[in-house]
Amino acid sequence: MDALLNPDILAAFFTLTALEIVLGIDNVIFLSIVANRVPPESRAKVRRIGLALALILRLALLGSISWLAGLTTPITTIAGFELSWRDIVLGGGGLFLIYKGTSEIHNMMEGGGHGESGGVQLTVASAIFQVVLLDVVFSLDSVITAVGMTDNLPVMIGAIIVAIIIMMVAAGPIGDFVNRHPTVKMLALGFLLLVGAALMADAGHFHIPRGYIYSAIVFSGLIETLNLIMRRKTPPGGHA
Repeated sequence: MDALLNPDILAAFFTLTALEIVLGIDNVIFLSIVANRVPPESRAKVRRIGLALALILRLALLGSISWLAGLTTPITTIAGFELSWRDIVLGGGGLFLIYKGTSEIHNMMEGGGHGESGGVQLTVASAIFQVVLLDVVFSLDSVITAVGMTDNLPVMIGAIIVAIIIMMVAAGPIGDFVNRHPTVKMLALGFLLLVGAALMADAGHFHIPRGYIYSAIVFSGLIETLNLIMRRKTPPGGHA
């Protein structure tokens, strides 16, 4: 009980929880977009399974911190570039995000992405497979951040569990909102492209501070919110 009331531990817990929630935005956006490509009756199932797997992966990585540290050890050197397994995972995840974002934008533009998602719908198994691929990347990024902030394992576990629970609650409303507003979905896909480019930069040992990325996301989100409010206030056929 004394440990739970320790100000330092509480500060570390709340700080890490907030950071994990922010880092989870990428996960929720991707999950929402993929879930909206399956039949409506299966979307909640895909979201639950995707976030449950994200939690399991994060806890498994926390339980093998020594192995996690080994992922940053160079496995080979190519023209002076030290390549590690972390670089491979982040680079592959970044490429997949860019591919997924580009293909979804193409589906919206060519398939008439109004209301329901454009393009061919996914099966539940295919959607979960895509979510698992990105869960590995997002979980690795999340746990490395947690380990860099504190060495208190219970604090890391607690922060990650609370963050995932909040994401589970938010995933449904976010997914429905994105699906109802094509411009918001296009903005979300732009975020995925941005995050994919940042992951590839990390894989190339060129770190882009996440603060810049999330500041851009928040600013763009605020502008889009103003646009949505303006459209609601403008009568059909009227002038803004």
